[in-house]
Amino acid sequence: MIKSLISQLSVLSIVSGLLYFSFSGDTSIDFSKYSTQGQELVYTVNLPENNEFSEFSEESFKTFSLNLGKSYVGFKEALAFKESQGNYFTVNDFGYLGKYQFGKETLKLIGVYNPNQFLYNPELQEKAFVANLERNKWVLRRDIKRFVGKKMNGITITESGILAAAHLAGPGSVKKYLRSYGQNGFSDAYGTSIKTYMKRFSGYDTSFITPNKKAKVSKA
Repeated sequence: MIKSLISQLSVLSIVSGLLYFSFSGDTSIDFSKYSTQGQELVYTVNLPENNEFSEFSEESFKTFSLNLGKSYVGFKEALAFKESQGNYFTVNDFGYLGKYQFGKETLKLIGVYNPNQFLYNPELQEKAFVANLERNKWVLRRDIKRFVGKKMNGITITESGILAAAHLAGPGSVKKYLRSYGQNGFSDAYGTSIKTYMKRFSGYDTSFITPNKKAKVSKA
């Protein structure tokens, strides 16, 4: 298969050369020299067995991947991938915007009043994400202190899980979920639940986030 591809590329190179000379006005070219008559141009080879190319295995490629682990950056990028596959410029069917899929009302709470400007400004989106986390962490500060480390619906509650769920459902819904010990749940239009976010985003380091009742997006 590899040699077949190489041979086809060679033919294309020859054709390209012929076209070049044909349009250059040089009529002294002996085209018989470029004939491929009688040549075997299409054939395949068998690939090595027993993983002879093990140095190029999937595990080897993983070593080149940036492992963000349970860091804060890992948290925000994992959440962004779940929301939009990390696309700053997307709008979903329900009008949620950007990399982190913000609703317009949530944006107003943190000082963003121009959704179109927000959508096309990645820096503004990153600032909005931090501001929203800070606000949610303040709203949920008592619940974080009370419930982190406890088990609920088979899931150990963590601060990052709480903050991720608040991004999905709003801090009020998360309060109801926690204070009802998981009985009062919430699912978004796609069926994603608070429990799902609590589990998927558990154990990340969100200590970087400072609770801030008046968190707003910086104008700078």
